[in-house]
Amino acid sequence: MVEAAGAVERTLEAVLPRPVGHHGRVPEAMRYAIFAGGKRLRPFLVLHSARLFGVPDAQSLRAAAAIEALHTYSLVHDDLPAMDDDDLRRGRPTTHRKFDEATAILAGDALLTVAFEILAGRETHPDAEVRCALSLALARAGGSDGMIGGQMMDIVAPTAGYGMDEVVQLQRMKTGALFEFCCEAGALLGQAGPEHQARLRGFARDFGLAFQISDDIIDATGTAESAGKAVGKDQDMGKATLISLHGLEGARAEARRLAHQAAAALDIYGPEADDLRQLPFYLLDRES
Repeated sequence: MVEAAGAVERTLEAVLPRPVGHHGRVPEAMRYAIFAGGKRLRPFLVLHSARLFGVPDAQSLRAAAAIEALHTYSLVHDDLPAMDDDDLRRGRPTTHRKFDEATAILAGDALLTVAFEILAGRETHPDAEVRCALSLALARAGGSDGMIGGQMMDIVAPTAGYGMDEVVQLQRMKTGALFEFCCEAGALLGQAGPEHQARLRGFARDFGLAFQISDDIIDATGTAESAGKAVGKDQDMGKATLISLHGLEGARAEARRLAHQAAAALDIYGPEADDLRQLPFYLLDRES
Protein backbone atom coordinates (compact mmCIF):
# COMPACT_ATOMS: atom_id res chain seq x y z
CA MET A 1 0.00 0.00 0.00
CA VAL A 2 2.93 2.34 0.65
CA GLU A 3 4.06 1.91 -2.97
CA ALA A 4 0.64 2.86 -4.34
CA ALA A 5 0.37 5.85 -1.99
CA GLY A 6 3.73 7.24 -3.02
CA ALA A 7 3.05 6.73 -6.71
CA VAL A 8 -0.36 8.38 -6.67
CA GLU A 9 0.93 11.32 -4.65
CA ARG A 10 3.59 11.93 -7.29
CA THR A 11 0.87 11.82 -9.93
CA LEU A 12 -1.34 14.21 -7.95
CA GLU A 13 1.58 16.57 -7.54
CA ALA A 14 1.93 16.67 -11.32
CA VAL A 15 -1.75 17.02 -12.29
CA LEU A 16 -3.13 19.38 -9.62
CA PRO A 17 -3.08 23.15 -10.25
CA ARG A 18 -0.47 25.17 -8.39
CA PRO A 19 -1.24 28.13 -6.10
CA VAL A 20 -0.31 31.05 -8.32
CA GLY A 21 -2.14 34.22 -9.31
CA HIS A 22 -4.99 36.04 -7.61
CA HIS A 23 -6.99 32.79 -7.32
CA GLY A 24 -4.08 30.85 -5.81
CA ARG A 25 -5.85 30.36 -2.49
CA VAL A 26 -8.11 27.71 -4.05
CA PRO A 27 -5.28 25.47 -5.36
CA GLU A 28 -3.52 25.99 -2.02
CA ALA A 29 -6.59 24.67 -0.18
CA MET A 30 -6.98 21.81 -2.68
CA ARG A 31 -3.42 20.72 -2.03
CA TYR A 32 -3.79 21.13 1.73
CA ALA A 33 -6.77 18.78 1.67
CA ILE A 34 -5.42 16.16 -0.71
CA PHE A 35 -1.91 15.94 0.76
CA ALA A 36 -3.17 15.55 4.33
CA GLY A 37 -2.10 11.91 4.37
CA GLY A 38 -4.43 8.93 4.56
CA LYS A 39 -4.20 5.31 3.54
CA ARG A 40 -4.85 5.91 -0.19
CA LEU A 41 -7.01 2.78 -0.30
CA ARG A 42 -8.86 3.86 -3.42
CA PRO A 43 -5.70 4.40 -5.51
CA PHE A 44 -4.44 1.01 -4.29
CA LEU A 45 -7.63 -0.63 -5.56
CA VAL A 46 -7.37 1.08 -8.96
CA LEU A 47 -3.70 0.26 -9.41
CA HIS A 48 -3.95 -3.40 -8.45
CA SER A 49 -7.22 -4.13 -10.25
CA ALA A 50 -5.70 -2.62 -13.40
CA ARG A 51 -2.59 -4.77 -13.07
CA LEU A 52 -4.79 -7.87 -13.40
CA PHE A 53 -5.32 -6.84 -17.02
CA GLY A 54 -1.84 -5.62 -17.88
CA VAL A 55 -2.69 -1.91 -17.76
CA PRO A 56 0.40 0.34 -17.59
CA ASP A 57 0.75 1.99 -14.18
CA ALA A 58 1.04 5.40 -15.84
CA GLN A 59 -2.59 5.07 -16.99
CA SER A 60 -4.06 3.55 -13.84
CA LEU A 61 -2.31 6.11 -11.64
CA ARG A 62 -4.18 8.88 -13.44
CA ALA A 63 -7.49 7.14 -12.75
CA ALA A 64 -6.32 6.69 -9.16
CA ALA A 65 -5.52 10.40 -8.91
CA ALA A 66 -8.98 11.23 -10.24
CA ILE A 67 -10.77 9.11 -7.64
CA GLU A 68 -8.59 10.51 -4.87
CA ALA A 69 -9.47 14.05 -5.95
CA LEU A 70 -13.19 13.25 -5.94
CA HIS A 71 -12.96 11.42 -2.60
CA THR A 72 -11.10 14.35 -1.04
CA TYR A 73 -13.74 16.80 -2.28
CA SER A 74 -16.36 14.72 -0.46
CA LEU A 75 -14.35 14.87 2.76
CA VAL A 76 -13.87 18.64 2.52
CA HIS A 77 -17.61 19.14 2.07
CA ASP A 78 -18.60 16.52 4.69
CA ASP A 79 -16.52 18.36 7.29
CA LEU A 80 -18.33 21.68 6.77
CA PRO A 81 -20.56 23.09 9.55
CA ALA A 82 -23.66 22.49 7.40
CA MET A 83 -22.79 18.78 7.19
CA ASP A 84 -20.78 16.91 9.85
CA ASP A 85 -19.24 20.06 11.41
CA ASP A 86 -15.83 18.49 12.08
CA ASP A 87 -12.71 20.35 13.18
CA LEU A 88 -10.21 17.51 12.69
CA ARG A 89 -9.36 15.38 9.67
CA ARG A 90 -6.37 13.02 9.55
CA GLY A 91 -5.00 14.56 12.70
CA ARG A 92 -4.97 18.20 11.59
CA PRO A 93 -7.50 21.04 11.13
CA THR A 94 -10.14 20.48 8.49
CA THR A 95 -9.92 22.59 5.36
CA HIS A 96 -12.59 25.09 6.42
CA ARG A 97 -10.81 25.55 9.76
CA LYS A 98 -7.42 26.03 8.12
CA PHE A 99 -8.79 28.46 5.51
CA ASP A 100 -12.49 29.44 5.74
CA GLU A 101 -15.85 27.98 4.73
CA ALA A 102 -16.09 29.72 1.36
CA THR A 103 -12.61 28.64 0.35
CA ALA A 104 -13.31 25.06 1.48
CA ILE A 105 -16.47 24.93 -0.65
CA LEU A 106 -14.60 26.22 -3.71
CA ALA A 107 -11.67 23.85 -3.09
CA GLY A 108 -14.08 20.92 -2.90
CA ASP A 109 -15.80 22.02 -6.10
CA ALA A 110 -12.42 22.34 -7.82
CA LEU A 111 -11.30 18.89 -6.67
CA LEU A 112 -14.52 17.38 -8.05
CA THR A 113 -14.08 19.01 -11.45
CA VAL A 114 -10.37 18.27 -11.75
CA ALA A 115 -11.18 14.57 -11.29
CA PHE A 116 -13.02 14.57 -14.62
CA GLU A 117 -10.35 16.73 -16.23
CA ILE A 118 -7.79 14.04 -15.34
CA LEU A 119 -9.94 11.21 -16.71
CA ALA A 120 -10.61 13.12 -19.93
CA GLY A 121 -6.90 13.55 -20.67
CA ARG A 122 -5.50 11.39 -23.44
CA GLU A 123 -2.71 10.31 -21.09
CA THR A 124 -5.30 8.33 -19.12
CA HIS A 125 -6.04 6.09 -22.11
CA PRO A 126 -5.57 6.51 -25.89
CA ASP A 127 -9.11 5.22 -26.59
CA ALA A 128 -11.72 7.97 -26.15
CA GLU A 129 -14.43 5.37 -25.51
CA VAL A 130 -12.49 4.09 -22.50
CA ARG A 131 -12.10 7.63 -21.17
CA CYS A 132 -15.83 8.21 -21.61
CA ALA A 133 -16.65 4.93 -19.85
CA LEU A 134 -14.44 5.89 -16.91
CA SER A 135 -16.03 9.33 -16.67
CA LEU A 136 -19.54 7.86 -16.82
CA ALA A 137 -18.74 5.27 -14.15
CA LEU A 138 -17.23 7.88 -11.83
CA ALA A 139 -20.16 10.27 -12.32
CA ARG A 140 -22.59 7.51 -11.39
CA ALA A 141 -20.54 6.40 -8.38
CA GLY A 142 -20.25 9.93 -7.04
CA GLY A 143 -23.75 11.13 -7.88
CA SER A 144 -27.25 11.12 -6.42
CA ASP A 145 -27.62 7.33 -6.75
CA GLY A 146 -24.13 6.81 -5.30
CA MET A 147 -22.01 8.70 -2.82
CA ILE A 148 -24.14 11.86 -2.68
CA GLY A 149 -27.33 9.85 -2.25
CA GLY A 150 -25.68 7.94 0.57
CA GLN A 151 -24.69 11.20 2.22
CA MET A 152 -28.31 12.37 2.00
CA MET A 153 -29.43 9.17 3.70
CA ASP A 154 -26.77 9.73 6.36
CA ILE A 155 -28.00 13.28 7.05
CA VAL A 156 -31.54 12.08 7.81
CA ALA A 157 -30.39 8.90 9.58
CA PRO A 158 -30.74 10.19 13.18
CA THR A 159 -34.52 10.53 12.80
CA ALA A 160 -35.20 7.95 10.07
CA GLY A 161 -35.27 4.81 12.20
CA TYR A 162 -33.25 2.79 9.69
CA GLY A 163 -33.16 -0.98 9.89
CA MET A 164 -30.54 -3.34 8.48
CA ASP A 165 -31.55 -2.97 4.83
CA GLU A 166 -31.42 0.82 4.96
CA VAL A 167 -28.09 0.93 6.78
CA VAL A 168 -26.53 -1.45 4.25
CA GLN A 169 -27.97 0.62 1.39
CA LEU A 170 -26.59 3.81 2.95
CA GLN A 171 -23.11 2.37 3.32
CA ARG A 172 -23.08 0.84 -0.16
CA MET A 173 -23.97 4.21 -1.62
CA LYS A 174 -21.96 6.58 0.57
CA THR A 175 -18.76 4.53 0.83
CA GLY A 176 -19.09 1.46 -1.35
CA ALA A 177 -19.95 3.14 -4.64
CA LEU A 178 -16.51 4.74 -4.92
CA PHE A 179 -14.81 1.46 -4.01
CA GLU A 180 -16.80 -0.24 -6.77
CA PHE A 181 -15.64 2.39 -9.26
CA CYS A 182 -12.02 1.86 -8.22
CA CYS A 183 -12.11 -1.84 -8.99
CA GLU A 184 -14.25 -1.53 -12.10
CA ALA A 185 -11.85 1.14 -13.39
CA GLY A 186 -9.09 -1.46 -13.64
CA ALA A 187 -11.25 -3.62 -15.88
CA LEU A 188 -12.36 -0.62 -17.96
CA LEU A 189 -8.77 0.52 -18.48
CA GLY A 190 -7.84 -3.03 -19.48
CA GLN A 191 -10.86 -3.23 -21.82
CA ALA A 192 -11.92 -6.41 -20.04
CA GLY A 193 -15.40 -7.81 -20.54
CA PRO A 194 -18.55 -7.20 -18.46
CA GLU A 195 -17.98 -10.39 -16.45
CA HIS A 196 -14.68 -9.03 -15.12
CA GLN A 197 -16.26 -5.68 -14.35
CA ALA A 198 -19.09 -7.39 -12.44
CA ARG A 199 -16.70 -9.67 -10.54
CA LEU A 200 -14.54 -6.77 -9.40
CA ARG A 201 -17.59 -4.75 -8.41
CA GLY A 202 -18.71 -7.71 -6.28
CA PHE A 203 -15.32 -7.84 -4.57
CA ALA A 204 -15.51 -4.10 -3.92
CA ARG A 205 -19.07 -4.33 -2.57
CA ASP A 206 -18.06 -6.82 0.13
CA PHE A 207 -14.79 -5.03 0.77
CA GLY A 208 -16.66 -1.74 1.16
CA LEU A 209 -19.03 -3.11 3.80
CA ALA A 210 -16.14 -4.67 5.70
CA PHE A 211 -14.36 -1.32 5.55
CA GLN A 212 -17.42 0.51 6.87
CA ILE A 213 -17.85 -1.92 9.75
CA SER A 214 -14.23 -1.39 10.72
CA ASP A 215 -14.80 2.37 10.48
CA ASP A 216 -17.85 2.08 12.74
CA ILE A 217 -15.81 0.05 15.24
CA ILE A 218 -13.20 2.83 15.31
CA ASP A 219 -15.96 5.40 15.85
CA ALA A 220 -17.42 3.34 18.71
CA THR A 221 -14.24 2.21 20.47
CA GLY A 222 -11.34 4.40 19.29
CA THR A 223 -9.90 7.73 20.34
CA ALA A 224 -9.55 10.95 18.38
CA GLU A 225 -5.77 10.67 18.73
CA SER A 226 -5.55 7.22 17.14
CA ALA A 227 -8.31 7.80 14.57
CA GLY A 228 -7.13 11.26 13.52
CA LYS A 229 -10.72 12.56 13.65
CA ALA A 230 -13.61 12.95 16.07
CA VAL A 231 -15.11 9.67 17.30
CA GLY A 232 -18.37 8.66 18.96
CA LYS A 233 -20.50 10.96 16.82
CA ASP A 234 -22.79 8.26 15.39
CA GLN A 235 -23.79 7.06 18.83
CA ASP A 236 -24.22 10.62 20.13
CA MET A 237 -26.56 11.41 17.24
CA GLY A 238 -28.52 8.19 17.63
CA LYS A 239 -27.70 6.86 14.17
CA ALA A 240 -28.30 3.20 13.43
CA THR A 241 -25.05 1.53 12.34
CA LEU A 242 -23.95 -1.99 11.57
CA ILE A 243 -22.59 -2.09 15.13
CA SER A 244 -25.81 -0.95 16.79
CA LEU A 245 -27.70 -3.54 14.73
CA HIS A 246 -25.24 -6.45 14.98
CA GLY A 247 -23.61 -5.66 18.34
CA LEU A 248 -19.84 -5.15 18.54
CA GLU A 249 -18.83 -8.81 18.36
CA GLY A 250 -21.50 -9.56 15.76
CA ALA A 251 -20.20 -6.69 13.64
CA ARG A 252 -16.65 -8.02 13.90
CA ALA A 253 -17.87 -11.46 12.82
CA GLU A 254 -19.75 -9.94 9.88
CA ALA A 255 -16.64 -8.01 8.80
CA ARG A 256 -14.62 -11.25 8.83
CA ARG A 257 -17.32 -13.01 6.78
CA LEU A 258 -17.33 -10.21 4.23
CA ALA A 259 -13.53 -10.20 4.04
CA HIS A 260 -13.48 -13.93 3.23
CA GLN A 261 -16.28 -13.51 0.68
CA ALA A 262 -14.48 -10.62 -1.01
CA ALA A 263 -11.23 -12.57 -1.22
CA ALA A 264 -12.99 -15.62 -2.70
CA ALA A 265 -14.40 -13.50 -5.53
CA LEU A 266 -10.85 -13.06 -6.86
CA ASP A 267 -9.89 -16.74 -6.95
CA ILE A 268 -10.14 -16.82 -10.73
CA TYR A 269 -7.18 -14.43 -10.99
CA GLY A 270 -4.80 -16.63 -9.00
CA PRO A 271 -1.66 -15.21 -7.37
CA GLU A 272 -1.88 -12.03 -9.48
CA ALA A 273 -4.71 -10.90 -7.19
CA ASP A 274 -2.94 -11.63 -3.89
CA ASP A 275 -2.46 -7.96 -3.00
CA LEU A 276 -6.15 -7.24 -3.52
CA ARG A 277 -7.18 -10.48 -1.82
CA GLN A 278 -5.28 -9.64 1.37
CA LEU A 279 -6.59 -6.09 1.64
CA PRO A 280 -9.94 -6.83 3.38
CA PHE A 281 -8.11 -8.65 6.19
CA TYR A 282 -5.79 -5.70 6.70
CA LEU A 283 -8.86 -3.63 7.60
CA LEU A 284 -10.09 -5.83 10.41
CA ASP A 285 -7.69 -4.61 13.08
CA ARG A 286 -6.96 -1.08 11.90
CA GLU A 287 -7.18 1.87 14.30
CA SER A 288 -7.54 4.74 11.83
